[in-house]
Amino acid sequence: MAFPRFFTRENKENLNKGLQKTRENVFVRLSRAVIGKSRVDDEVLDNLEEVLVSSDVGVETTLQIIDRIEARVAKDKYLNTSELNTILKEEIVSLLEDNSAEGDPDFSVPPSKKPYVIMVVGVNGSGKTTTIAKLAYNYRNAGKKVLLGAADTFRAAAIDQLQIWADRAGVSVIKQQMGSDPASVAFDTVRSAVAGDYDVVIIDTAGRLHNKINLMNELSKIRRVMDKVMPGAPHEVLLVLDGSTGQNAFEQAKQFTSVTNVTALAITKLDGTAKGGVVIGISHQLKIPVKYIGIGERMEDLQIFNRSEFVDSLFST
Repeated sequence: MAFPRFFTRENKENLNKGLQKTRENVFVRLSRAVIGKSRVDDEVLDNLEEVLVSSDVGVETTLQIIDRIEARVAKDKYLNTSELNTILKEEIVSLLEDNSAEGDPDFSVPPSKKPYVIMVVGVNGSGKTTTIAKLAYNYRNAGKKVLLGAADTFRAAAIDQLQIWADRAGVSVIKQQMGSDPASVAFDTVRSAVAGDYDVVIIDTAGRLHNKINLMNELSKIRRVMDKVMPGAPHEVLLVLDGSTGQNAFEQAKQFTSVTNVTALAITKLDGTAKGGVVIGISHQLKIPVKYIGIGERMEDLQIFNRSEFVDSLFST
């Protein structure tokens, strides 16, 4: 198999391993969907629809995939079930290409945006802190000077956890006391990054959804103060979602995108779940690119999302 320049054989092996539970779940269900059938007919398509929905692809996205396969069947007049896996992969990749965008091919940043400021949002427990650490680690390995901002000041544990992970990643953190103004932390972080000639700034924020108005006001304030230090900041708003929660992740995504301008998604914990299909539904329905996926505990297990390789790993036997 030929891989894209930035997607190595090791990346592929790790991706296959990380998606093993979802792949096994899907493959068993697909096998049942076509058992005793030699061609793709209405019954096979009905069974396939059930497989995709039960794999957390989502109803709306599943119906579009089925429509595409039905069109292929009508066009080609006859499709045997042995081709179904290949056709399924082709149509899902095509669907995602229509509605998404590939992440950067590597951990690079635009030279015109220095420091490149990323504001990270997401509910507590989604893997937000570890994702920030993995991002920092990968940017540092790419030769970038990275600074973190501990703007989740409502939980003392959040500040401590970020510091622990920052130490593991080998990067510095700007922090204040618990209860401090999050916007003040963000302001200090960006100002320090500008003064210290940093390449990348990653700002952690509080993961609360109990009050949308308060959350919206807080995130808006953080954005405003960063823009004062560096016009245009933040350059990226990354929403971290826990893939193991399936459709609940999609609901969280809808809530966060309703209160702030999310520009990219990171979907975590895919290695411990059979619900990896949710990546397809979220990417398709939200029209926001999935930029990263988390497929393990190691720092290296945060991968830049490649839709073709992801779909291939998900539906390969």
